[in-house]
Amino acid sequence: MAFRLSHLSLALSLIALALAGVAIYRNTYEAMNKGLQNLSPDFGLLESAASILTLNKNAERKPDKLSQQLTPEACVFSAIRGVVDSAIDAERRMGASLIRLHFHDCFVDGCDGGILLDDILGSFQGEQTSPPNNNSARGYEVIAQAKQRVKDTCPNTSVSCADILAIAARDSVAKLGGQTYNVALGRSDARTANFTGALTQLPAPFDNLAVQIQKFSDKNFTIREMVALAGAHTVGFARCSTVCDSANVNPAAQLQCNCSATLTDSNLQQLDITPAVFDKVYYEDLNRNQGIMFSDQVLTGNTTTAAIVTTYSNDGNVFFGDFAAAMIKMGNLPPSAGVQLEIRDVCSRVNPSSVASM
Repeated sequence: MAFRLSHLSLALSLIALALAGVAIYRNTYEAMNKGLQNLSPDFGLLESAASILTLNKNAERKPDKLSQQLTPEACVFSAIRGVVDSAIDAERRMGASLIRLHFHDCFVDGCDGGILLDDILGSFQGEQTSPPNNNSARGYEVIAQAKQRVKDTCPNTSVSCADILAIAARDSVAKLGGQTYNVALGRSDARTANFTGALTQLPAPFDNLAVQIQKFSDKNFTIREMVALAGAHTVGFARCSTVCDSANVNPAAQLQCNCSATLTDSNLQQLDITPAVFDKVYYEDLNRNQGIMFSDQVLTGNTTTAAIVTTYSNDGNVFFGDFAAAMIKMGNLPPSAGVQLEIRDVCSRVNPSSVASM
């Protein structure tokens, strides 16, 4: 009996010690937690900072994971849109420049990325230094960044520089407030460019209506499509050297030109009163005889084109739809027959590999 009582007493002692240990642990934990809070009023901020760092690390990894989940085509579109959005956020005017860059590429021998080729002193003169583009066309660095982003985030996916131009223009229209539209991939890049073609094929600010109609007809555009594409001037600016030439401007606009009108003059004239928004104000200005460029205002000098201008000025949705359709058509203009094509690894120069190996 004494043996059993001693065992029972020992068991009760062990249980008491266990309960005391639990109490000590709980009290110690609560005291430490309270002490830390009292010790540092910024403890919660430090914890939040740690959480933010974790989120940032996850955000940095997110594009890689996302690119793995997207189809190759969707990855390309996502990569280019990110670059374009950032460029326009940094400089709103860049949206208009990217739309114009695509137009100036496609209207000269088709959508072949020719405008992106840098001159090579003594051996090659391309479209960049042709008068319509020289010190005027811009956005080349954005296209180069988009090309690199595609290579970095969409491995083993080949996309031409001409495709990037088309996508960048579409994303710019949407970013500035216009209607988005579908862009198909599959264009190729030319191994050459056309200095003279840029001078003769592109519409000029001094072109009368008959000349414009002919230039667009040469590319298989209707008059309505021509008037719709002219609406790209609802965003962006003209250089001082352009608006200071009386042959290029609408005298009724009464511009105050105080610049030297040199090719390098960087002063700008907005093309309508809302140059950062893709809207129908351009056509409203034309109806008030306040279009900036001569080639714009002459659209009201013919009953057919004037009626289209009025339609667009009355209903922006009609303009948006027609513009989107015309941009799709322009983006499908094929390269000239017989031109050697490739998918350029760097948009500003041809690939070093031979044509036979492509």
